Amino acid sequence: MASAKIASLVIRTLAKPISNQIKIQAKQHEKFRSFCVGLAQRMYQTEMRMRTNLLGEPAKHVRPLSETRAIENGANALAEGFLFTVACGLIIGETWRSSRNTSKRRDAVDDQLDELRESVEGLNKRVDALARQQEERMAEESMRHDELTRILQRVVEIGLRGGWAEFEGTPLALPHVDLTRRPPTPPSYPLGSSDGSSDTPSHPADPPSTASA
Repeated sequence: MASAKIASLVIRTLAKPISNQIKIQAKQHEKFRSFCVGLAQRMYQTEMRMRTNLLGEPAKHVRPLSETRAIENGANALAEGFLFTVACGLIIGETWRSSRNTSKRRDAVDDQLDELRESVEGLNKRVDALARQQEERMAEESMRHDELTRILQRVVEIGLRGGWAEFEGTPLALPHVDLTRRPPTPPSYPLGSSDGSSDTPSHPADPPSTASA
């Protein structure tokens, strides 16, 4: 970017001396001078016709410029045309360079977006794989817990069966142990009392003693 600005400054600096040299060459060389004279005469006639048409004046004969004036005007036109061409070239070059830099920057941003998109897709796949592994692990833990619960219940039943072995073959049924949790049941109280105490005395009153005669 700095080199492009330096090159543009150098070209602008050299354009002015080159245009002055064009003026000098136009006055010294015969072919160049005749070209400048013809160019200046055509420019002058075109200018006068346009001015007449804009002002609405009747058409009239346009007197040609003198040779000295025509050479001067033609040389100035060539010099200014050269400067204008240089300025246009610099503007076009700067525009092309800016568009190229913008295109490169856009391509770099697109590449970064593609990399980020690929990274996000890879992370999503890893998250899905971890979620599946977690679900499988939870299912295995649940199965293991159920199996351990059944084994423990069986061990307790076998232990209790050993203590109740003497009752086998009798109408008495062996107790069944359920290891599942149950909600606690509230205590029940007799009717007529909220705290479990009864209104009737626990012992009957002693009969009144009779006096001996």
